[in-house]
Amino acid sequence: MSNSYRELFNAPGTTGFALAGLLARMPVSMTGIGLITMLSQLRGGYGLAGAVAATFALATAVFAPQVSRRVDRYGQGRVLPVAAAISAAAMLGLLLCTRLQAPAWTLFVFAALAGCMPSMSAMARARWTQVYRGKPQLRTAYALESVLDEVCFIVGPPLSVGLSVAVFPEAGPLVALLLLAIGVTAFVAQRTTEPPVHARHATDGESVMRSASIRALVVLLMAMGAIAATVDVVSVAFAAQQGQPAAASIVLSVYAVSSCLAGLVFGTLRLSIPLPRLFLFAGLATAVTTLPLLLASDILGLSLVVLVAGVFFSPTMIVAMTLVETIVPGARLTEGLTWLITGLGIGVALGAAVSGWVVDAFGARAGFSVALAAGLVVLGMALYGHHLLCRELPATVPAKA
Repeated sequence: MSNSYRELFNAPGTTGFALAGLLARMPVSMTGIGLITMLSQLRGGYGLAGAVAATFALATAVFAPQVSRRVDRYGQGRVLPVAAAISAAAMLGLLLCTRLQAPAWTLFVFAALAGCMPSMSAMARARWTQVYRGKPQLRTAYALESVLDEVCFIVGPPLSVGLSVAVFPEAGPLVALLLLAIGVTAFVAQRTTEPPVHARHATDGESVMRSASIRALVVLLMAMGAIAATVDVVSVAFAAQQGQPAAASIVLSVYAVSSCLAGLVFGTLRLSIPLPRLFLFAGLATAVTTLPLLLASDILGLSLVVLVAGVFFSPTMIVAMTLVETIVPGARLTEGLTWLITGLGIGVALGAAVSGWVVDAFGARAGFSVALAAGLVVLGMALYGHHLLCRELPATVPAKA
């Protein structure tokens, strides 16, 4: 397995943009929770803090695909510095307004502008695609990127909260701002691996979301995000209900490690299964593994069922990303990848909100019904997507393509 990943970095420039991309994507996982921690300390209460963080998340979901469309049209080197500068300046404005006790509306304005933060996960995947398009190494690269995404969401939130609590309230968002500036600067400085700008066509003004297959993939990723968020929220409530609140960290670690390891292993496999069929299998497995969540009766049982559920999360996401690379024209690849990542983020936000409400109203175990409902959506989109993909892609397109 190690050789497969080491081979990725044989191509010139790959190590540099991979490390820069890792730094530049950390702010996505740090900013929301950092804003909540900062504002709850300096403004008191969580109502305003949550609303400002939600504004940032919603703005990111709106702006990220638009930034990526311009990247496809004008290139990473021209667009990313501008987008990152707007986001960083807005974040700095938000921190200053918080420190100076400015009116609450100013926080929402700057939080919305900070949402101009580019999707660096999509940018890195676009570079891997440029290097390994049509080669087996591409799926391994996508597997690596999926694992790095998860690492960011494992490390980023506790880092941001820890900085804001231990150093000073603005420390978490401020470090996120600095990482964005440093990471994007280092990323765009590496010109040799930057994807070229493709010739413009009459259809360039159309969004990739006009494709039914892409819409199915985005909805599937939204449902997967809802499953992951539900596991997070309900595990915390479940552990508290069992009188072992600290055990929630064990459950969440099991889920994260399971998904990461499965993604790493999946990236090394050389499968000859057609992509549409592999997508169907992955979606079916993801949906089925939500059922045992309802049966968990103690911490050990919950740990075992989330271990199984995590096995299929990263592989399903990797297959979805590979399909985007196959379906979407090269001139709009970054936008296509960004829509899937955005869909995942929207699903996480919705899943956390809905599962939290269900837990408050009906208890911890009832919260897993949200994961079950999201699993049914995954199943439906896998069946529907398989039907569409079989019509759009040649039956001979293998999983390694």
